[in-house]
Amino acid sequence: MAIRARLIPPQVKRKEWPWHHAKWTSMSASLLMNGDRRFEAENYLANGYGIRLAMEARLAGWTRLDSIASVGQPSRLKGILVSPEYGTPFLAATQVYDVRPVPRKWLALDRTQQASERFVRSGMILVTCSGNVGRATLAYRPHENIIITHDLLRVEPKKNEWWGWIYAYLRSPQARAMMKASQYGHIIKHLETSHLNALPIPVLNDDLRIYFNVKVQKILEMRDHGHRLLLEAEDYFSSCFGALQYADTGEAGFVVRASESFFSGRRRFDALPHNPTAKTIWQHLSNKGKGFTRLGDTGYSVWLPTRFKRIPAEEGVSLVDSSALFEVNPDIVRKIADGDFGDPFRGRVEAKWLLMARSGQIYGLNGTVTMATEAYENMVISDDIIRIAPLKNAKAVREGYLFIVLSHPTLGRPLVKSLAYGSSIPHIEVADVLEFNVVRISQSDENHIADLAERAVALLAQADIIEKTVSSEAQRIIDRFIAGNTSDIINM
Repeated sequence: MAIRARLIPPQVKRKEWPWHHAKWTSMSASLLMNGDRRFEAENYLANGYGIRLAMEARLAGWTRLDSIASVGQPSRLKGILVSPEYGTPFLAATQVYDVRPVPRKWLALDRTQQASERFVRSGMILVTCSGNVGRATLAYRPHENIIITHDLLRVEPKKNEWWGWIYAYLRSPQARAMMKASQYGHIIKHLETSHLNALPIPVLNDDLRIYFNVKVQKILEMRDHGHRLLLEAEDYFSSCFGALQYADTGEAGFVVRASESFFSGRRRFDALPHNPTAKTIWQHLSNKGKGFTRLGDTGYSVWLPTRFKRIPAEEGVSLVDSSALFEVNPDIVRKIADGDFGDPFRGRVEAKWLLMARSGQIYGLNGTVTMATEAYENMVISDDIIRIAPLKNAKAVREGYLFIVLSHPTLGRPLVKSLAYGSSIPHIEVADVLEFNVVRISQSDENHIADLAERAVALLAQADIIEKTVSSEAQRIIDRFIAGNTSDIINM
């Protein structure tokens, strides 16, 4: 009898159980009667559960979070989508963490239940309660007057003196671990208000509470100030060209001459580069500006590392994914084995380099630009990020001005997005970025815009650094509390 060819070697039948060892422990039944809604076994085996037991074992010096803060959550959102001119912008949970949140949906406010509860004020603490649960952030100026998803818990101190410490505590790795040990769900994890209410939190003395309030207030002020400077830079850039008026073709489509498409020098016959909106913007910049300079001639090198393997390594180098670059103080926990990564800078970047997302959907990250800071200099940046680095003693355009040219919401980003090709996952080529025309204005105006943009980026980076500092300080305080060294930090 013929034997069919196999794609894999014949499997040897096993008589024992060698595949893995179950992670298990025995527990007292009384531990299951503390109010948890579900018997999620994995949570009782998590590190966060051990931290919680250690904190609750202390006889004094701690309290439940609900005794000093109110944790709320709006009901599940059921909104009616409308066009931007008639609706109120809406942000999903992941968008709230973007440095520059860009709404993609608009809801009819008068048809949205509990609409007033879905807005947040500057300084409110927000915590993810679905998916990657337990990530805390501060609402600031870009979040105001926008409907925020119900997938973010709202945490507000009952007394303002606790605000800074509560935020630092929720940013600490111990609090994050405890929240993850309280989550439930098999596929998509969830966190309830009751889980946050039950968290044990050390009761700090007055001096430390004041210290954390000052630090967190500084974070908020820096982010608000940085956002204002970015808006000021964009507004000044717009004012150099006057008002722009163009008609959105929507789904009606458009027609271009065959000679413009077939003989334009592009590798693919994509319609996006020829859309009327991009043409109108180019014409507007041509009429009002002082000419163009090819980006490759402005004193910048543009390249993309080759695709590299991501080999997990606990003692390796931190890997920054594309999405993390455009978030406020992102979680960077992935480490990979170090190497050259097919890049002259071994995958690293330097401060003031411009970084452009080169793949994804055009309504998402694709074409988004950010400016690197010192925080990323010792990390490997994803190979899906195009590097735009100034050449020494050769740049004709300052980094801050080029950043605004490429990222301006109406005069820059639409032009960068028009470079994308592909239907399923659009991509942007380095060659097209090199050919991008940078509009020029007077030198004084370019310098003014660059000053504003570079100061804004520096402020946002400094805010992230302070936030990491308070998180580390909260971590040390919790460690000392668990160890019993609390005489100088705890109000007994």
